[in-house]
Amino acid sequence: MQDPQAAFWVATSIFVLAYALIVSEKIHKTIVALSGAALMILLGIVTQEEAFSSVELGVDWNVIFLLFSMMVIINIMRPTGIFEYIAIKSAKLAKGRPFMIMAVFSVVTAVLSALLDNVTTVLLIAPVTMLVCDALDLDAVPFLITEALASNIGGTATLIGDPPNIMIASKAGLSFMDFIYNLAPVVILIMAAYIISIRFIFGKKMTVREELRERIMAMDEREAIKDPVLIRKSLIVLALTMTGFMLHGALHLEPATIALFGASVLLLVSGMKEPHHIFSEVEWSTLFFFIGLFIVIGGVVKVGLISWMSVKMLEITQGNLFGTSMIIMWFSAFASAFIDNIPYVATMNPLIIDMAKQLWPDLQGAALLKHADLMPIWWSLALGACLGGNGTVIGASANVIVVCMAEKMRKPISFMKFMLYGMPLMIESVFISMIYVWLRYYVLHF
Repeated sequence: MQDPQAAFWVATSIFVLAYALIVSEKIHKTIVALSGAALMILLGIVTQEEAFSSVELGVDWNVIFLLFSMMVIINIMRPTGIFEYIAIKSAKLAKGRPFMIMAVFSVVTAVLSALLDNVTTVLLIAPVTMLVCDALDLDAVPFLITEALASNIGGTATLIGDPPNIMIASKAGLSFMDFIYNLAPVVILIMAAYIISIRFIFGKKMTVREELRERIMAMDEREAIKDPVLIRKSLIVLALTMTGFMLHGALHLEPATIALFGASVLLLVSGMKEPHHIFSEVEWSTLFFFIGLFIVIGGVVKVGLISWMSVKMLEITQGNLFGTSMIIMWFSAFASAFIDNIPYVATMNPLIIDMAKQLWPDLQGAALLKHADLMPIWWSLALGACLGGNGTVIGASANVIVVCMAEKMRKPISFMKFMLYGMPLMIESVFISMIYVWLRYYVLHF
């Protein structure tokens, strides 16, 4: 499309209509996302080459192949009985009490998401959760929602926990320990408040019959193991894959490459003759939803919608760094709830760098990007973008994975139901982050 103004309004209309249809759930979200993507290409908003090959505007194949590879690994492991073993063991450790199970699973999810990544974590935890809930005759939906939210909170704590952090670290030259030192303390505070909050929201609603609880306590988790040899092979490959995730920077390999190698190795050593049944269980609708969504978002990034919104936001503060950090945090939170936080952060990074150049024109390189007065703005962007994903189903990859897995298990989670729980808890977490940034960087200065 040659006319920039026409392209802006056409892309914006496609974007708004697509999200309205996703929210309404009148048409399946994968169909909506792919239709929106097709229109973006057909009308010339983005070219086919940009949609499929551009790092900034196109499909993030690292995310797609990371998801695909982890789904393959999980599908190979599922028949071994390892998930049933974990389910029974976890339920017994929590004495079969529903809220204790929810709290334990939420904390485990948050910790694993910080050390690995939130998508991998929910792929591991969600099947276990549904097995536990089936055994105790409990509705799995509250458990799945709380785990998705916990995964995004935990992923905020480290450089590798959430893709926006990786992008911010790359632009600002921040290290793994920078994230631990600056973000891990507030994530611990947020998780403590989160556990208290879900206790009030869900705690009194969950009850389990005594005979079911006693039946769980009487189970022998070792009887669930069906293929101990394949379990050992799977756990070794999984451990090596997760180690690769933690070391991917030093190895100079993308997480998708590491995951794909792990999946292929496990396919080789598992001894299966035909992989058709493994591939048939991959969440293809989830993968194609992401593909379509990336292209739709790429369209509005290209025409300047997100850039325009972000520039207007920065103009409001007129150079006040505290005001800028607060607006960036809150704007990022609500924007990331409805817009994928990866292209959003990709847009915000250069805007923050440009702002820094205007404030300190004599500085360059690390002296500019890691200026003491600029650091709270980087951390505000990270907190807002990562925590904001909890606001809606489409705000974070982990949310989409959980919802699609629940749908496949015939336990659907609607857009509005997720937002009913996710949005208030997201606002709570961002409010805690706001107080933390204000106290640490503008009052106590450490």
